[in-house]
Amino acid sequence: MIRNYLKIAFRGFWKHKLFTLINIIGLSIGISAALVIYLIVHYDFTFDKFHKDGDRIYHVVSKYTFQGEPNYTGGVCGPLAGAIKSQATGVEIIAPIFTLYQTNVSIQGKNNVPVKFKNQENVALVDQQYFKLIDYKWLAGSSQNVLSGPNQVILTSNQAKLYFPALSYDQMIGKVVSYDTIRTTVTGIVQPLKENTDFSFHDFISYSTSSVNNDLKDQLRIKEWENTTSASQLFVKLSPKTTATNFEHQLNDILKKNSPPASENRGSTHEFALQPLSVLHFDQQYGNFDSGRVASKTTLSLLLVLAGFLLLLGCINFINLTTAQATQRAKEIGIRKTMGSSRVQLIVQFLSETFLITLLAVIISTAAAPLILKLFADFIPQGVKADFFNQPGLILFLIVLTFAVSLLSGFYPAIMLSGYKPVLVLKNQAQSNSNKTRNAWLRKTLTVSQFVIAQFFIMATVLVSKQIYYALHKDLGFKKDAIVVINTPYKNRQMKRNLVFLNKLRSISQIEMVSMGGGAPSSFQSNSTVGTYKDGKKELKTSVELKFADENYIRVYKIKLLAGRNLQPGDTSKFLLINSTYAGILGFRDPHEAIGKVFSDFNSKKNMMIVGVVGDFHTRSLHSPIKPLGVIVGNDDFHTGTFHIALKPQAADGDEWKKAIAGMERSWKEIYPEEDFDYHFYDETIAQFYQSEQHTSTLLTWATGLSIFISCLGLLGLAIYTTNQRTKEIGVRKVLGATVTQIVTLLSTELIMLIVLAFVLVTPVAWWAMNKWMQDFADRTPISWWIFVLSGVGMLLAAVFTSSFQTVKAAVANPVKSLRSE
Repeated sequence: MIRNYLKIAFRGFWKHKLFTLINIIGLSIGISAALVIYLIVHYDFTFDKFHKDGDRIYHVVSKYTFQGEPNYTGGVCGPLAGAIKSQATGVEIIAPIFTLYQTNVSIQGKNNVPVKFKNQENVALVDQQYFKLIDYKWLAGSSQNVLSGPNQVILTSNQAKLYFPALSYDQMIGKVVSYDTIRTTVTGIVQPLKENTDFSFHDFISYSTSSVNNDLKDQLRIKEWENTTSASQLFVKLSPKTTATNFEHQLNDILKKNSPPASENRGSTHEFALQPLSVLHFDQQYGNFDSGRVASKTTLSLLLVLAGFLLLLGCINFINLTTAQATQRAKEIGIRKTMGSSRVQLIVQFLSETFLITLLAVIISTAAAPLILKLFADFIPQGVKADFFNQPGLILFLIVLTFAVSLLSGFYPAIMLSGYKPVLVLKNQAQSNSNKTRNAWLRKTLTVSQFVIAQFFIMATVLVSKQIYYALHKDLGFKKDAIVVINTPYKNRQMKRNLVFLNKLRSISQIEMVSMGGGAPSSFQSNSTVGTYKDGKKELKTSVELKFADENYIRVYKIKLLAGRNLQPGDTSKFLLINSTYAGILGFRDPHEAIGKVFSDFNSKKNMMIVGVVGDFHTRSLHSPIKPLGVIVGNDDFHTGTFHIALKPQAADGDEWKKAIAGMERSWKEIYPEEDFDYHFYDETIAQFYQSEQHTSTLLTWATGLSIFISCLGLLGLAIYTTNQRTKEIGVRKVLGATVTQIVTLLSTELIMLIVLAFVLVTPVAWWAMNKWMQDFADRTPISWWIFVLSGVGMLLAAVFTSSFQTVKAAVANPVKSLRSE
């Protein structure tokens, strides 16, 4: 019987080749999207699920509040781990982790020639507790008394082979590896974690090394409760009977006992919280580690919605085309029922045909998956792979997906087709008028649903693109084009060397102006303080962001000076520029009124005079509003390490900028011969603020294109069916004098009405969704009416263009042939 079903199915596929091809293509697109999105979602949701007692492991994080504004960091203050050991209960493991930023590694090579590995990431200070928290497989060395003393290091096998490619793991034990000023001895080799994890460290230096190394001691700040850095992380494993809430209370009690009581007077609060290990990979507020990728559940949800919609569109096409062809299989059904076939057997037959089409679509999608992953390599996480042999969950997903799509697509057509009565079928009365009407309404409803989804994607894509364009082209209050930014090496930063580099840059003829200071006007880094202003009557405390600059800073970026004067070469950090927002908060209606007033910086406990007011400019992306800002002179190594270089204009085909960059590199090598030259154009930094939105735009663009393509495929199939069914009517109308235009209009009227209905239904939903998405921006583009009109007209033109291939062909056909065919 199964063989008979297969034979009939393949005969039907061959007879209706075009409809079969449309169904396979539509389902293949939806299944390909579902497969790739499954790989991405599965990858992100399997992070750190393999740890023993993972439900009891927590990441200690910090929340600061300045004047009611929350700030979050995954770091903690240095003394916390030690305080927990002596002052808290209900904890099994306390594992501090301190990540080292861009560490330069060196080993002794052949003939005692040092081999260097620059800017190594994922190097951390840990102690024995880390290896009790995270279970590694040991390849050399002993897991007993691991990292028991200072100046010891454990390497993963991959990193060990990088440092000592010619040695076995046992031979590596006792070798010396130097990390900047830290000289360590290898005491163990472990296998890297094979599972998906955010614990991606590969060099583990003993935490106790900080007790014998002054540089590390300064970085860890073991005795300072007021300083927090994201490099200092802490993980704990609670006892089975200890709750997270109870332990949080203990942490904050410890903080209150040890933090200075004056902290509340500055208008700020500080508290600890516990971040479950299960959300470490997704927490946008606290993050995971400095270099760790944080996945977005919002993005993953959007991906799932896109996959669901594309699958739904493919299924709608199948249902539409199958029900439209129902009458062509009526006699087959009647004869089968007359010969004794039961309704269940017919349902199984039709579902098996759907299953075969779905299976073909799944095979095509499986073959296309590696190509799709490569095509979207910039968007898809690097660890996502379509490894069908080593991912049993992927095979199970494809099996479930195949049966689910088969049922979703084929169940209704199978029920409808198997329900025909043989007496009516053999009398050429396959369907009653009520059945015809019901099936026609079903097809129209499904077609409208397709157009609703497609138009929603068009509207969303246009709005997201409009907002991104607005963000990238808006006047941010400063110039961002033709500016090069160079950061001097953090660990080698010296004022004297920077001044020499500054003078060399000024001598390059293609450079218009150079400023030496801190961060650019809008950047990912920030420095803040609590500013106090007294007007004689009251004291006003405000959180103020600080920018460190010289006299050329506002000239390079062309920031407007509204009142007073610019910073001058002889100025110290006692002189201050503020933005107009801060001037307004201080109560000055006219910027000139602020000149000469005294601003008190709480952190440095010194007074600064306001000498100028500059126009507002964005220091963050458009997601954030403009806040109070101060610009002061940078006068130390840390705050003078960034160079802002304005280039002279160049011709469209000129190479002046290339010459300027080459000159910068030569100067760099003279001052920092041991460091790699690195630079970036500032407008690229601005674009990075909106990477998430650009990814969303890319997703929506592809989803829009695919949804329109699938919808038009189904529309083409329905147009072919409709014109074939109305061949005689078209012939009669032409004989009676109807023109080609009239016939095309007749055949297209119903289609136009369906698109208009879809437009009416989708517009309020799309407006609500867009308005919701736009709330995330403090400065946003308006939701213009033309977005909706463009969507409706665009969908209408695409649909009419697609259907016109068949309607025009039917309208120009010779009526003699049309009538003869009947």
